[in-house]
Amino acid sequence: MVAASNRGMIPPPAAPEFLAAHGWGDAEILPLAGDASFRRYFRVVAPDRQAVLMDAPPEHEDIRPFLKIARHLVAQGHSAPRDLAVDLDRGLLLLEDFGDRLVGPELARDPLLEETVYTDALSILDQLHRAAPPEGVAPYDAAVLHREVDLLIEWYAPAIGSAVDAAGFHAAWAAVFPAILAGQSAHPVLVLRDYHADNLMLLDRPGTARLGLLDFQDALVGHAAYDLVSLLQDARRDVSPALEEAMLHRWSALTGCDAEAFRAQYEILGAQRNTKIVGIFARLWQRDGKPRYLDYLPRVWGYLERNLAHPALAPVASWFDANIPPELRGPAWKQSRA
Repeated sequence: MVAASNRGMIPPPAAPEFLAAHGWGDAEILPLAGDASFRRYFRVVAPDRQAVLMDAPPEHEDIRPFLKIARHLVAQGHSAPRDLAVDLDRGLLLLEDFGDRLVGPELARDPLLEETVYTDALSILDQLHRAAPPEGVAPYDAAVLHREVDLLIEWYAPAIGSAVDAAGFHAAWAAVFPAILAGQSAHPVLVLRDYHADNLMLLDRPGTARLGLLDFQDALVGHAAYDLVSLLQDARRDVSPALEEAMLHRWSALTGCDAEAFRAQYEILGAQRNTKIVGIFARLWQRDGKPRYLDYLPRVWGYLERNLAHPALAPVASWFDANIPPELRGPAWKQSRA
């Protein structure tokens, strides 16, 4: 896994007692990683075994959603980390260790793996969508969709010094979201929400179980296209238009969906997700002091502009043209700051 930051170097004070209580008292605790949340990860290494320790401070994080979704995925035959020990009060979770073979870096080393990995990732989604979502998972409803796109006008617009028409923004999205809500009402599925190369791991297991699943604690019940967008319009790595088209064609063959209607919904959710990501990355830069996320903005804007070219996004595209012209979008704006 990725190297830990200085913040993630020191294990939580309760970790040794927690590990000892569950038979890991002889283990060494090594830093693994933090992420964009308050969660931190450590590798726990004993003489004959190893595991991963998640530190999720209860005042900031709730590990119960992670446990719920992980157990659902395992029950469905997918490779999610099994929990080995849990302390809800202290936010500590000992997990099965999937190793270090993150799909993103593996594909960078061996691009010939790409088609097979993405094909397997699609098959996992198809299998996941054929099972009923677990009970008690919140819906990806209109309020959530709107709240997420609002991150662009709350964080990106101020960051670029642009005064925008907020009422027009809301109206434009309200015109396109009904197609999404109708689609997910007809076939609600579990949406993992961050289903992309850096949340998949290569494992020594047969079939689609060879892809380990990570970072699904924010799952909702929503539209089947969402995780497909997350996979094929990956903020952290380039997915070629040719691969995207091949995988969308394969998806139509796998599911028997109405390809034209599904593509419109895919593009709407692509625009929604990429708009949200632009806002989140601006927030990580402005509020959290993490300017490295600016490096991803040109790629995300590239995806978003492809989404906005679809006729189903006409109202939203018109708003962007009037309020955030090309020179204020990712590539041009980043170049102007260089």
